[in-house]
Order: sequence, then C-alpha cells, then structure tokens
Amino acid sequence: MNFSKKNHEHKNNNKKVVSKKVKLTTTIMVMAFVSLTAMSCKDGKKEESKDTMHSEMNHDESMDHDNMSASNDKMDSNAQNSDAKQVLADYMVLKDALVATEKDEAAKAGKKLESTLKGFDVSSYTAEEQKELKDIIADAIEHAEHIGQSEMDHQREHFKTLSKDIIDMVAITGTDNTLYQQFCPMYDKGSAWLSMNEDIKNPYYGSKMLTCGKVQKEIN
Repeated sequence: MNFSKKNHEHKNNNKKVVSKKVKLTTTIMVMAFVSLTAMSCKDGKKEESKDTMHSEMNHDESMDHDNMSASNDKMDSNAQNSDAKQVLADYMVLKDALVATEKDEAAKAGKKLESTLKGFDVSSYTAEEQKELKDIIADAIEHAEHIGQSEMDHQREHFKTLSKDIIDMVAITGTDNTLYQQFCPMYDKGSAWLSMNEDIKNPYYGSKMLTCGKVQKEIN
C-alpha cells in the first residue's frame, strides 16, 4: 500500500512539473508574440512617419521650385520694365529740353538716352520681339547720338525719327504709365511725339508755336 501511494504521489509531482513547463512555455510564447507585434507596430509607424515626411518634403520642394520659378519670372519682368522705363524717362527729359529750346540740355539728354539704349537688355522678350527691338534700338541710338552733337534745328529733325522709334518700342514693351501720342501737322509735313501730359507742348517749335498740335491717341 505504501509503495502504491508513493507511485501515485510521484506521478502527481511529474504532472505538476509538466504543467509548470507548459505554462512557462506558453507565457514565453505570448510575451514573444506581444513583443513582435509591438515592434511590428512601431516599425509600421516609423515607415508611415518616413513616408509622411518624404511626402511633405516633396511637397515643400515642389512649392519652393514653383515659388523660385515665379520669382525668376518676376525678376525678368522687372528687368524688362526697368530698361523700358529708363528709355522713356530719358526720352521725356530730351523732349522737355526741346520744348524749352535748350540746346545744351537736349544734347546732354541725347547722350544719356544713347547710353541707356545701348544697355537695353532684350533677352527676356520673344525671338521675334528681340529682332524688332534690336532694329529699333540701333536706329534710335543713331538719332540720339546725332542729337548729342547737333544744333537745335538738327536736334529737332532727329527727334522726329527718334520719336517714331520710341513709339514702336512702346508698342512691344508696353508702359506702366499713361502716355499721349501727340501730333503737330505743321512740322515737316506732320510729326508725332510722346508725352506723359495730355496738354500740348510742342517740342518742334518750342515757344514759337507751343500749343500747336493735338492728341492722336492715349497709350496705356
């Protein structure tokens, strides 16, 4: 009886040991699964975070590129307007000197205009516009040069053709300011010029026939 009892207790002990081992193995497997799941989740979040950051960086780079392109376009446009504005400004100084019949001031203005025209950058215009502008500028430079070296009568003669050149130039470059194309029917069978004022002040006759002429058209 004692031997049987001992065998029974031994079997029970073996069962307990096996049970503990199974529980321990199960616990380890569960912990490993949880750990792997957590790591997988963490890696997934990292990948998602990387993808999000990559997408945002690409979006920002695209915006920067677009902004840079817009900025470059704006710079080109500003450079274009700057040259055209300076030509008009110099032309108006010359026109006012002729209105006042100031030969020396007209000569000075002619030389300044000549210099500005020589520095005119046509690169931002279309190929066709560049060709037209180069022809216009070459002719305008010649007349501005003569105005810088001539007497009043010859200055006014060259101013007539120079004015035609500037009018043709404005047709390509445009203008930020309202201009008035004015016309004197008396000078050399009719001669035009540009002014920023609507009132007629004739550069071909000065004080002799100051208000002779009319506005042909308004240029905006």
